[in-house]
Amino acid sequence: MIAFLLVVVVSLLTCGGQLCQKQAAQRWQQPDAQRLKSTLRWLALAVLLLALGMAVWLNVLQRLPLSLAYPMLSFNFVLVTLAARWLFHEPTTARHWCGVASIMLGILLMSVHA
Repeated sequence: MIAFLLVVVVSLLTCGGQLCQKQAAQRWQQPDAQRLKSTLRWLALAVLLLALGMAVWLNVLQRLPLSLAYPMLSFNFVLVTLAARWLFHEPTTARHWCGVASIMLGILLMSVHA
């Protein structure tokens, strides 16, 4: 059970890293004197979150077979889609949500099987 919770932690950390990268990219486009400093802060936070995610991922790999653990990272698609919609107001279509639902169903099927 702890291994599956750790997969969720990895997903949250890597999702946070991706969101920080997006924020850095948006910040870079802002025309002001603090642009570089702000961009580098967001990138540093992204690297930190992704590094923490990798450390937890190594722990997951000690507990679960790779063939089970790796597909569960697809949970990132769900998290990033929801976060991008909520934080960056990115549009999503019904087709996109059907894909997200399919991913969630696949993760559920895999976790029940294990």
